[in-house]
Amino acid sequence: MSRVAKKPINLPKGVELNIQPESVSVKGPKGTLSLNKAAGVEITIDNGVVTLNPKDISFDALTGTVRSILANMVKGVSEGFEKKLELVGVGYRAAMQGKDLNLSLGFSHPVVFVAPEGITLATPTQTEIVVQGADKQVVGEVAAKIRGYRPPEPYKGKGVKYAGENIIRKEAKKA
Repeated sequence: MSRVAKKPINLPKGVELNIQPESVSVKGPKGTLSLNKAAGVEITIDNGVVTLNPKDISFDALTGTVRSILANMVKGVSEGFEKKLELVGVGYRAAMQGKDLNLSLGFSHPVVFVAPEGITLATPTQTEIVVQGADKQVVGEVAAKIRGYRPPEPYKGKGVKYAGENIIRKEAKKA
């Protein structure tokens, strides 16, 4: 069995895991998430500890994957996930208009991004964007979509980048 699949998942206080025949749902203070149950993986709960076992050796890798997804769901409904983005460049700004994000990224028009359900966007400063939510995959997808409007370019580093991201710079042309 894979090393990841062997690790048990501890359920924090206030988090409930319900196992139905077709799906698994996790409910906590930050929301509810569900996952379609994999056919070859057995999920058991014992005193707030979730363990996963493959039905046979061919489902070994799938068991590790399902365990990682379940662990992320448990963490998401209890603590939540967040990604921070930075805007680098003269005149690049972000501002909230109600629940929508208004971006000025050097285009002739402002870019308006509508957040999907379950995602909260915040702009602590004009050059920072914080994406928060319970579903790790959706948080990452939203952050990647926002970054995709103006990815950082290699010469000056202007664009939307993840906080802490290292932009590999190129040397400019020499005359």
